[in-house]
Amino acid sequence: MAKLQFHLLSIFSFSLLILVSGVHGGGDHHHHHRRHGRHLFNSRPNKLFVFGDSYADTGNIQKSLASSWKEPYGITFPGKPSGRFSDGRVLTDYLARFIGVKSPLPFKWINHAANNLKYGMNFAFGGTGVFNTLVPLPNMTQQIDIFQKLMHDQVYSPMDLHSSSAFVSVAGNDYSFYLATNGSAQGFPDFIRKVVNQTIENLKRIQKMGVKKIVVNALQPLGCLPGITFGSSFRQCNESQNQLVGFHNLLLKQAVAKLNNETGDSTFLILDLNTAFFTVFKNKGDRPGSTTFENPLKPCCVGISSEYSCGDVNVNGTKMYTVCDDPKATFFWDFVHPTQEGWRSVYLALQANLQQL
Repeated sequence: MAKLQFHLLSIFSFSLLILVSGVHGGGDHHHHHRRHGRHLFNSRPNKLFVFGDSYADTGNIQKSLASSWKEPYGITFPGKPSGRFSDGRVLTDYLARFIGVKSPLPFKWINHAANNLKYGMNFAFGGTGVFNTLVPLPNMTQQIDIFQKLMHDQVYSPMDLHSSSAFVSVAGNDYSFYLATNGSAQGFPDFIRKVVNQTIENLKRIQKMGVKKIVVNALQPLGCLPGITFGSSFRQCNESQNQLVGFHNLLLKQAVAKLNNETGDSTFLILDLNTAFFTVFKNKGDRPGSTTFENPLKPCCVGISSEYSCGDVNVNGTKMYTVCDDPKATFFWDFVHPTQEGWRSVYLALQANLQQL
């Protein structure tokens, strides 16, 4: 039933963000990330707590729900499917390196890897939103509830949180669900306000628990996702959808600025994924260290027809998808998610953004 829900949502434009059945960077210099982490956070945090969706999930989502646990996901890192919605690392992994810690343990494994709790914890589940979506997984409020229970159970102490940071990923699943249940974009501006307002409440709640630095992403250009651009042979973004993204990001920027004014400190930081994605798309080789993608909107892994997605097999076990020769040469892995190389390039594009915050 869960798989059916995901495919039903694919008929809606924004729904591609929650299709965890497929339509939904390894050689970095570690010391480079640590140096910039000290600059951004002053006293570098030693833990990272993560909340959100498939752009941040590193293995929480159930295997029965997600193609991220099927081949060929994970072929670049760690060499097999790990629950990451990519061929390799995702944004969480790069942010962890940025502040100088190991990628935090997915909550799913809390009873099996106690020694790794010292790096923080990842509560993100692919397919989830600020509010409830069609997937039977914890929304962001419930993810924070889990975090709060760990505090109550003394898994983490107030001192742990005082020296920690948090990453909150909001990649658009709420808008997928809104379109899936409403069938039109009527009332969209009011709903965008609700999503941003609830996001802000979540940020404030995490701060009140004691986390000193909280990073939230601006929405990426949803109109440029391969699930949207396939109609133009992956050549042209949908500008009307990107305008809605712009409205979300404007409201978020204003709300975060207000929060920082109220706290008197730069507690809340925005990662401008929208600008970073476009910076990578437009790169023609003039950015040292960044990859130039010949056609950045074209994904690496796709189903052989519209009824199949990356990772799907038929009843005989035959692969019903194709994979490009070199994932490092493509920005998008599947119809929604970047490749490891895509995320690495986005991370590099975020450097100036991070140092200004």
